[in-house]
Amino acid sequence: MFVDEVTVKLIAGKGGDGCTSFRREKYVEMGGPNGGNGGQGANIVFKSDKSLRTLIDLKMMKTIKGHKGENGMGSDRHGANAQNIIIKVPMGTTVTNADTGELIADIIKEDEEVIIAHGGRGGRGNKAFATRSNKAPRMSELGQPGEILRIKCELKVLADVGLVGFPSVGKSTILSMISNAKPKIAAYHFTTLSPNLGLVRVYDDSFVIADLPGLIEGASEGAGLGHKFLRHAMRTKVIAHVIDMAGSEYRDPLNDYEQILKEIENYDQRLIQKPSVVIANKMDLEGAKENLQKFKQKYPNTKIFSTSALYNEGLDELIVYLNQLVKETEKKPLYDEPDINHMVYKYESEPKFTITKEGNVWIINGKEIEELLLMTRFTEEESVIRFARKLKHMGVEEELERLGAHIGDEVKILDYIFNFKE
Repeated sequence: MFVDEVTVKLIAGKGGDGCTSFRREKYVEMGGPNGGNGGQGANIVFKSDKSLRTLIDLKMMKTIKGHKGENGMGSDRHGANAQNIIIKVPMGTTVTNADTGELIADIIKEDEEVIIAHGGRGGRGNKAFATRSNKAPRMSELGQPGEILRIKCELKVLADVGLVGFPSVGKSTILSMISNAKPKIAAYHFTTLSPNLGLVRVYDDSFVIADLPGLIEGASEGAGLGHKFLRHAMRTKVIAHVIDMAGSEYRDPLNDYEQILKEIENYDQRLIQKPSVVIANKMDLEGAKENLQKFKQKYPNTKIFSTSALYNEGLDELIVYLNQLVKETEKKPLYDEPDINHMVYKYESEPKFTITKEGNVWIINGKEIEELLLMTRFTEEESVIRFARKLKHMGVEEELERLGAHIGDEVKILDYIFNFKE
């Protein structure tokens, strides 16, 4: 089963908790702090695998969850980092944030590894908080939560040449004649429901060609198999337009070609700028030669190859030309490097926090504040004091006063409720 689009939830591993511990050796007075740090939570990593051709394995995983790092222990023992979760995906997989549309990764290299969701750092043990003024801190941190993301994965096949055209114009037949691919061929529309890849050998050289699902009018807006076709066309170096030049099934070759150009231009301007050729197929049928003359008159500067895929005519000259065009065409990345965002925690680009009021309760939202809350041990007095001090340093107290909060008002962060200045 071919699957080229999947949405999945990722929950990276939580960091291990830090430890509050002191040396307790028989003949050592005033033993100092020796609580170790927690280990790093598991990252969720996508790794390309050239043997994969579909995202079906990923589709079976509704949620992928990373393991928690080990907790720190006494005697300066740090917790071990959790082992990363490695998810194998086909080359050509694009990963975006399903909620924001932000591009996270474009995985096109062999054995490429990209961290998609970052695990939380381990909480610090009490030894890490020791200072000259507080040599025996009775506080430690809980582990940082792992990143939670809903991602959309799209597979855009890696091919040098893409065969495009309306249904039943002979794309699959051409592919079967010139390559090692064995696509399904039948006398009805949409026989091809997913891309078929084939390797074309030209003397001592070769290139990869893809037979892409047939277009219909409105494809750029998602009609029919439109987005399925157009998505895969994005990675090809060369577009080969396959036209039923005989106009069988009451088709008009000129109108077909113009409609295809319109659809791919509407989908993405970069598609229309790719090098292209026209394959005038079904030249063995009546009316094909007359239609070809009209086509050449309207598009005199277009490179056209007359073929009959059914009788294997005109295909040798076509593949020699395509091979040369592929070699001459520089491969351009689908996304510019600055567009790909692997940074996860970007506090400086977002407000530190927001404060709203619901009824008589002040609601504080903000990733940094929420993580601080989740990493604080409220069973330790020094940890509570540190939490309050950090909120004040971030300007929360000042902002609450500015908005009109009074002593004793309830303040809520996540599911925790505190009293203001009590």
